[in-house]
Amino acid sequence: MSRLPKTKICVKSPAKINLHLEIIGKRKDGFHELAMIMQNIDLSDYLEFENNNIGKIELNSDCEDLSLCEDNLIVRAANDIKKISNNRKLGVNIFLKKNIPIGAGLAGGSSNAAATLIGLNKLWDLKLDYETILSLSAKLGSDVPFFVKGGCQFCFGRGEILEKCNPKLEYGVILLKNPEISISTADTYKKYSEEFFTNNHTDFEKINLIRNYLRINGFKNLKYPNQTIKVKNDLQVIVEKENDSVRKALYLLSNLKNSFSYSMSGSGPTCFALFQDINKANEVFKKNQKMFNNNGFEAWVCKFINSGIAFL
Repeated sequence: MSRLPKTKICVKSPAKINLHLEIIGKRKDGFHELAMIMQNIDLSDYLEFENNNIGKIELNSDCEDLSLCEDNLIVRAANDIKKISNNRKLGVNIFLKKNIPIGAGLAGGSSNAAATLIGLNKLWDLKLDYETILSLSAKLGSDVPFFVKGGCQFCFGRGEILEKCNPKLEYGVILLKNPEISISTADTYKKYSEEFFTNNHTDFEKINLIRNYLRINGFKNLKYPNQTIKVKNDLQVIVEKENDSVRKALYLLSNLKNSFSYSMSGSGPTCFALFQDINKANEVFKKNQKMFNNNGFEAWVCKFINSGIAFL
């Protein structure tokens, strides 16, 4: 029996923030029809993949709060791509260095799943084409396809329909999250549906109107950082009502000098403020870091990046 070479690769797996999250309606398949702009930021996890000779998927991590079993999206992604390879002998040891907080609205798990598909396609020399990887990603979760493409994307449908958005912005970002709080995305969408979209099935005309409006106007205001603008996130009305830490984070961010926009990301609880560039964000962060910590928040300074998953 031939043995696999001890090949090892490392992959950078970045987080995202939502620059627009609009829920158009509830679909017949139970998902929600969405119109979003998602943007990668340079807060990243790192995954190391190394072939093993036992034909198993083995996951380890420096994060004690993370499940390493079959329910982990990394393991699911690895099993899915192994299945499509039709080679039972393929195995891999995966180590995840976790920097993106869990249950934070930054889609770290989805990013890790995309990184696994892209990483194992290379490690195992499967030569799967882009469309196959994208199809596998869509089955793993609504946010996973975004990370296969990365950068800044319009995301439609339930998130799997992607169109390149190229505003060429290099903004700085301050993120705030209470480390004691995590939020279930599924529960938040369910609560939103119960309040706004019971038995609602959206027609194509409405969907297309909203998509076209977002394409034309999505970044129109964000190109003028001297103006204060509002980032739309429909889920914020649900989470902010129930979560003290989100209300507090938004209040603190709204009062930061030189911030031109602030919002919750995804289903929260992470909230962010935008600045003209990373230098301005760092300057404001240093002046307010003690205040963030005293109010119970972990805080990060990041910047927009124009790509997603990357090999190191």
